[in-house]
Amino acid sequence: MSGTDIGIDLGTASVLVYIKGKGVVLKEPSVVALDRVTNRPKAIGEDARLMLGRTPGNIVAVRPLRQGVISDFDITQLMLDYFIRKAVGKNRFRKPFVSVCVPSGATEVEKKAVKDAAFSVGAKDVEIIEEPIAAAIGAGIDISKPCGNMIVDIGGGTSDIAVISLGGTVVSTSIKVAGDDFDEAIVKYMRKKHNLLIGERTAEDIKIKIGAASERPEPLTMDVRGRNLVTGLPKTITVTSAETVEALKEPTTQIVDAVHAVLEKTPPELAADIADRGIVITGGGGLLYGLEEIIKRETGIDTVTAEDSMTAVAIGTGKYVEFITSKKGKGFL
Repeated sequence: MSGTDIGIDLGTASVLVYIKGKGVVLKEPSVVALDRVTNRPKAIGEDARLMLGRTPGNIVAVRPLRQGVISDFDITQLMLDYFIRKAVGKNRFRKPFVSVCVPSGATEVEKKAVKDAAFSVGAKDVEIIEEPIAAAIGAGIDISKPCGNMIVDIGGGTSDIAVISLGGTVVSTSIKVAGDDFDEAIVKYMRKKHNLLIGERTAEDIKIKIGAASERPEPLTMDVRGRNLVTGLPKTITVTSAETVEALKEPTTQIVDAVHAVLEKTPPELAADIADRGIVITGGGGLLYGLEEIIKRETGIDTVTAEDSMTAVAIGTGKYVEFITSKKGKGFL
């Protein structure tokens, strides 16, 4: 293994690790299960996610990243070390060059926390990349040209909207509304409409299986189990995809408004490019059915979801080093 080839998408919901020449080799939830008594980890990643909402009193499942930034440094460091070791395996004999992506609205303090976490697990050098740039590279867009490209990257904790040209961000915004907020909106809706209390994992299942931002041509239904808030007993109800449209109206409207706001600040020449080339959606949250449609309806611009939407940021983070090298060769840097 060389010293220059790890890209990490340090997401609120998932961590993806990209290794040059191999692609995305690891994708696991950003969850750590801790023993309250010993303060030692019981499980990390998918094993810990399965414990969410199902742990005894002495074990707590925590997400060390909130809304795209580190909320618990020590646990993030522990989680990063585990994932890098798992991705690289026994071949880790050299300190790697690590590139990590952060939301475009991250502060210098937040960026430093990410850098420190990467250095603490043995990185030789660390490059911080803004998510929209990584997403664009991962989606196969040539961002080095003097041409406007619009990226809407919807992750777990943040949605990053940016107009990119000549390898840099021209206009951008980062809002703390994304996939986790979709889940939360479903939890609130179920409580308010059906007097049913459900957990994070159930809400996520609803979002993935029948969730929609606009009406589906053929409505879907799903049986949902939870606790009746009136009787306190377990209860099963049938939820329709039309109900998820209602539940998700607020967070999806906020994302569309943010796209609108970025377009309003975009220079006219680049706006013309975007009208011609369209808007590209990336990120796991961007896979919500109907999101393309409502963005297109509200902006009048063709909108498509990237082919590798879930892994675009991780791929772009890993390929960023090659991009920087090519820019230097062309005299841009």
